[in-house]
Amino acid sequence: MEMNQVPQEAMLNPEPQSEHRWLQKLVGEWTYESEALMDPNQPPERSTGTEIVRSLGEVWILAEGQGEIPGCGSATTLMTIGYDLQKQRYVGTWIGSMMTHLWIYDGELNAAENVLTLNNKGPSMSGDEKLATYKDVIELKDDNHRVMTSHRLDENGQWHQFMTVTYQRKL
Repeated sequence: MEMNQVPQEAMLNPEPQSEHRWLQKLVGEWTYESEALMDPNQPPERSTGTEIVRSLGEVWILAEGQGEIPGCGSATTLMTIGYDLQKQRYVGTWIGSMMTHLWIYDGELNAAENVLTLNNKGPSMSGDEKLATYKDVIELKDDNHRVMTSHRLDENGQWHQFMTVTYQRKL
């Protein structure tokens, strides 16, 4: 059996691995504050909201957010994240009520196991209908605090952070 090959029975009824258990740290009810730089010539836009993260079979998480999205108004979002045993990568999706694009995640956890980087492609937001490369970075600060930053890769290969979302667990 090849190194990345997982037995069929493990894929159909998987025993949660350490990567799945890491995702369970996100489960709970959260409030958030976001700051987005929509236009470099304008001050950042701020918004607030809530997010409920629940477990799906101990191998996936579903994060449903409600709140204001800078430039879009009130919105609902849904993020899924799991760990694919065969790919040995974190995978997932993100959708929002303010757009029709399905964002598809592919990512990895850092060696310190406190930062999950999720790579994706989506609308360039420049109105030219092209796709751009993005990454969402989720950093666990402690059991009750996390920060997600969103970055866009420009045509020169430089990453630009355009959004920061700070989450606090509801206690």
